[in-house]
Amino acid sequence: MVDWLATAAARRPDRVAIEYRDERVTYAELLACARARAAELRAPGPVVLELDDRLEFAVAFHACLLAGRPALPIDPRLSEPERALRRSRATVLRSGEVAAVLHTSGTTAAPKQVELTYGNWQASALGSAAMLGLDLDERWLCAMPLAHVGGLSILVRSTIYATTAVLHERFETTAVLAELMSPARRITLVSLVPTMLARLLDAGLERPPALRWALLGGGPIPPALLERAAAAGVPVAPTYGMTEACSQIATFGFPLPGVELAIAADEILVRGPIVAPGAVAADGWLHTGDLGRLERGRLEVVGRLADTIVSGGENGAPAEVEEVLSRHPAVADAGVYARAHPEWGEAVTAKVVLREGVVVTPEELRQFCAQRLAAFKVPKEIVLAVELPRGPSGKLLRRELALP
Repeated sequence: MVDWLATAAARRPDRVAIEYRDERVTYAELLACARARAAELRAPGPVVLELDDRLEFAVAFHACLLAGRPALPIDPRLSEPERALRRSRATVLRSGEVAAVLHTSGTTAAPKQVELTYGNWQASALGSAAMLGLDLDERWLCAMPLAHVGGLSILVRSTIYATTAVLHERFETTAVLAELMSPARRITLVSLVPTMLARLLDAGLERPPALRWALLGGGPIPPALLERAAAAGVPVAPTYGMTEACSQIATFGFPLPGVELAIAADEILVRGPIVAPGAVAADGWLHTGDLGRLERGRLEVVGRLADTIVSGGENGAPAEVEEVLSRHPAVADAGVYARAHPEWGEAVTAKVVLREGVVVTPEELRQFCAQRLAAFKVPKEIVLAVELPRGPSGKLLRRELALP
């Protein structure tokens, strides 16, 4: 067990640890609040954290760590049955080692419980700093749910670094844009998923004055989006990660220091100190379920194994089709999935959200795809939609695309 908060408070007591709404809490103040809360945690076992207020969440989370009890965050925006299911699973196999118990995003299957140890978080923070550099006056903007690994990792890493986490209640384009474009606010890091970055660019994000990196992950990243960001002077760090590996696995295509990658039957395998012990298979690797390839040590993620569409005996990756659709100037968002087909077995199907005020027909979009994809990858059907189903962290919920 590592006392990250006490260490940060000893090193930089007057440094602002958390900014939330109009409040600024220093490390000394945060430690005092967390110690008072920790004294109330007497019973053993994990502590369920189901809090709307993000400052209260941060205090409660650190109190769990000080008391040596695993924190089990649950997103309060989930439905009551979803939250009840997570509460019912609140058991921990490795009590002394575990700092937090998180759930996977459940984009392609039911969410899984993942036990992340103190060592996982420490290795993740050090590896991320090695990849991205570290500004001692770092101000990392978090508009992601703290109950998910992408959001919670910002809170944990900022504590390990003794820097500032700037917390927003949720992602709201106008508010995040204002933060990033304000020289006075001096946001140096922000974590986003592709749809968030696209909305910020649409809203006018250009050459943010203090931003060192926008970490971009949580799903396939269209090359066209990276081109738009580069043209707007937005420094993007494309990142591949997952809950079972404490968020960040590879950035710019290269693994964090101490992390090994391998490809077996086209599946990405990971091992190293960032991997949750309970997620390691008998062969010593985390089997990610993601498809990819390694070229000169650089990882390219192709898609999800579970998402593969088999049409007429040919395999297609939805992410590849989504990338092509995203290149069309009329398309704001796209999701691709399989429908049962009597002749082909499965048919490539797409749901598309158009940009406001733009008119294009599904057949025109099909022709656009046909000029850029093999025939078996071209969607048999394209459905226009108002929005696509996405989880709290912004990930596409592919398993819900087929719902009416």
